Amino acid sequence: MQSPRVYLDHTATAPIDPSVWEAMLPYFTERWSSPGALYRAGRAMKRELEDARRRAATVLGGEPAEVVFTSSGTESINLALRGVALATQHRGRHLITTQVEHRAVLDTASQLEKQGWRVTYLPVDGAGVVQLDALTAALDDETVLVSVMMANNEVGSLQPLDAIVRTVKAAQPMAVVHTDAVAAAGYLPIEVTSLGVDLLSISAHKIGGPKGAGLLWARRGVLLQPILTGDDRERGRRAGQEDVPAIMGMVKALELALPSCSERSAAAGVLARKLIDGILASIPGAVLTGHPTQRVPHVASFCFEGVDGEALLQQLDLRGIAAAAGSACTSATLEPSHVLRAMGVPSALAEGNLRLSLGVENTEGDIDQVLAVLPSIIERMRALRAS
Repeated sequence: MQSPRVYLDHTATAPIDPSVWEAMLPYFTERWSSPGALYRAGRAMKRELEDARRRAATVLGGEPAEVVFTSSGTESINLALRGVALATQHRGRHLITTQVEHRAVLDTASQLEKQGWRVTYLPVDGAGVVQLDALTAALDDETVLVSVMMANNEVGSLQPLDAIVRTVKAAQPMAVVHTDAVAAAGYLPIEVTSLGVDLLSISAHKIGGPKGAGLLWARRGVLLQPILTGDDRERGRRAGQEDVPAIMGMVKALELALPSCSERSAAAGVLARKLIDGILASIPGAVLTGHPTQRVPHVASFCFEGVDGEALLQQLDLRGIAAAAGSACTSATLEPSHVLRAMGVPSALAEGNLRLSLGVENTEGDIDQVLAVLPSIIERMRALRAS
């Protein structure tokens, strides 16, 4: 199947970097033994797995023992929330998150509510940013975990993570702070000591790595009860055979993406600025969603009144442009984006949502192509609806 000529859906998934694939290949064909085996090949594989753990820790600024390899960002988030909730319920059964988190957070929190935990969903302002006074008011002696994403995967807004960590630790020092860094990785600095969080989730396939690999960084001393049981792998925090090829690919992707985040961010910012300015100037009534300045540079999200978002994606696809409406995890439904609803975007406007997310392979020519076709598509769709 032919790839789209212009791919602008990198927050859904990104193409695998060729050097990542090269790093994975030997573990499919030559070095495929189980790291848990006691014979020579197994012991060698265990050493290579632990070396990969060390390399991941080095890039993150943590310790190898703090790195938990998982199957995805979603599993990392589930382990963070469920693992802490189950391990610390003797201290309290109150969790805090926001109304604009990824569904991996929101659906997990909802299930925990049904199992007896109390969950506070913090509101956001019109830019999608959490207000610290709401967080302060929500914290109490029962609070065991606060989960707030670094950057929103739909509209790109940054959360004031430093201030959130300070607020939580000042009021409830024992409470654990988790952040979903999936949409931020590769474009924002991720150095766990500087961030001050206790748990951080990353997905490999959003940064040029393979699907099927994720990572949870868990600060030493954080109590986690495993959600997958059956053996004692990952220091008892996750059972199941390690997917060594995927892990090796993810670690290579981390080493490529995280240290070069400044360069990646600058390049994406130039293209995104041209895209944003061009769309706002050429399409009447176009609305940029999310914070106007405090945002990841590679995500540009818009709303167009009088336009059906699904039909818009189909029209762009016919012209070789791949884009998204809201989150890839919710775009298969007909429900309006929960992020836009939380931001107070009117339903009629939210219906015409378009998310364009850039990657390292995008060029100025890609932006020119979008700007060449999008205004006329919007104009025709509005005319058809009005007729």
